Amino acid sequence: MSPSLEDLLDGFDHVETRPEFEARIREAKPLTVKLGLDPTSADLHIGHAVVLHKLQQFVEAGHNVVLLIGDFTARIGDPTGRNELRPPLTTEEIQANMKTYADQAGKVLDMERIKLEYNSSWLAPLTMEDLLRLLARVTVAQMLEREDFRVRYTGGTPISLHEFLYPVAQAYDSVALEADVELGGNDQLFNLLMGRHYQREAGQREQICMTVPLLEGLDGIEKMSKSKGNYVGITEPAEQQFGKLMRITDEMMPRYARLGAFRSIADVAHLQSGLAGGTLHPMDEKKRLAEEIVARYHGADAAKAARGYFERTVQRRELPSDVPEMALGAARRVADVIVAAGFAESKRAAERLISGNGVKVDGILVDDPRAAWGATQPAVLSVGSRKFVKVLPNER
Repeated sequence: MSPSLEDLLDGFDHVETRPEFEARIREAKPLTVKLGLDPTSADLHIGHAVVLHKLQQFVEAGHNVVLLIGDFTARIGDPTGRNELRPPLTTEEIQANMKTYADQAGKVLDMERIKLEYNSSWLAPLTMEDLLRLLARVTVAQMLEREDFRVRYTGGTPISLHEFLYPVAQAYDSVALEADVELGGNDQLFNLLMGRHYQREAGQREQICMTVPLLEGLDGIEKMSKSKGNYVGITEPAEQQFGKLMRITDEMMPRYARLGAFRSIADVAHLQSGLAGGTLHPMDEKKRLAEEIVARYHGADAAKAARGYFERTVQRRELPSDVPEMALGAARRVADVIVAAGFAESKRAAERLISGNGVKVDGILVDDPRAAWGATQPAVLSVGSRKFVKVLPNER
């Protein structure tokens, strides 16, 4: 069944503007709906899936959906949420990341019904004259309305001129595509509204800007990011996804139920009240939630098997009865913890152990030598089959 107007609006924190959106839906004509993703890393995670899920609803509703890969804007580097200069990616890094994006997005999107575009198609050919015309349509004062720019400016942190080009380039994407609707995370609202500004300047009908909440990572504090080690990758093995999801705090379960499993507001309210009132068991609900999320990317059978693996190896793990304990201390990466535990003589040696697939956290293989320690609850670090230590988080 095609999603209703309320289905399409459900889950968005901000719609600029709802009356415009409702009016265009009533026109009963397919809208051009755009979502831009910059290939800044090799992997998409379930935080990205929040907006991908909403994009798929527009596909199901019969609209013209464009997944825009920002291969040109990635060269500039999105300054959103940054308190320092973001180093631009090299062409080689961008191309390597782009190779995996469409396949990974296909875990959520029906790629056969989506148009894939690359913004280098129209941004790369721009001349200096074209660029001057674009820049003349926005002021420095408008740029400093953006919170991260304003904070950096008032705090004396340098802002490179090329960073001002990012929202301008993203806005020009909307002009090039003549977008009716643009989706994004809440942190992208300034950029999306800039698209309205440039469309108005170009004599186009202004796009509707619709933003979704950002899903916090496994630490429950910062937004999900591979660089912070608090992510669950869309294409990670089912067992690894399940194990990671079991690390979220009880307090974060309603948030993951809403943004990760896409449960209704009523279902989330039931979960929240049940946990608070003691009628629902946190461990049972967390396993049910993890299985539900994993099933979205690997299917019900694989999710059920991942749950069984977790229950065997983590809940009923066959560990020595005298597993020592240690405090996390100043360690920030898994390699640091390995060294602090005395399982390797140096960080480089610890990274070699990780590269050799010999390191697990709560039974889940660690495959990135530079992985951050993301556990916020006591977790068992194992190196090989004989070395175990329970790592206790620092008190907050």
